[in-house]
Amino acid sequence: MTAKETAKRISELALEKKGKQIVIMDITGLSSFADYFVIITGTSNVQIKAITDHIDNELRLENIYPHSKEGYQNLRWVLMDYSDVIVHILDHESREFYGIENLWADAKMEFISDEEA
Repeated sequence: MTAKETAKRISELALEKKGKQIVIMDITGLSSFADYFVIITGTSNVQIKAITDHIDNELRLENIYPHSKEGYQNLRWVLMDYSDVIVHILDHESREFYGIENLWADAKMEFISDEEA
């Protein structure tokens, strides 16, 4: 699976758990550590945990494993590192405060709507 396909698959899995404001950011050429960010908003700690677990479990079934997972203890901002794809699952306040999209404004962004699911 290519990095782009992995990013799309992650966004599909997030939609299955009702993730909000999903954005796939193409950071190819802007970063040496990854090609894509997938940014997802969860509405509660329970939902952030559900989205994280669902992505992790389903990708493991496809033999795709994260190199690391951070923030799982407090569930305000979970980061999952799949080498070429970095997944950020944040609560609304953290997403607004850190403004990842603003920091990487030069990236190509694809906004994923739950209407496409």
